[in-house]
Amino acid sequence: MIKSAAARCNLSVAGFLARAALAAARDLDRTSAEIAGEREVITALFDSRRKLGWAGSNLNQAVKALNSGADAPQLEAAVAAVRRAADTAHEAATRLIEHHGS
Repeated sequence: MIKSAAARCNLSVAGFLARAALAAARDLDRTSAEIAGEREVITALFDSRRKLGWAGSNLNQAVKALNSGADAPQLEAAVAAVRRAADTAHEAATRLIEHHGS
């Protein structure tokens, strides 16, 4: 969802998230509670993106080990980390969309 929104804006995911954060900070008509809530969601999205990057790196290392005939004992943990980070990103994006819809 975030990737497709960033692509539609011709931005990287990081650029899209940065613009979203700046837009939230610049809107002076909203209450501080609204801004704080949105900032919390955007922070969660950035955190999820970072965790997905780490987990993706771990998955790549595990696949490389498997392809070379070695065991990859960290594979299950890496897949679990990807799932957790993806779930967090999805939940944060859903909250942001719901917040903008209300």
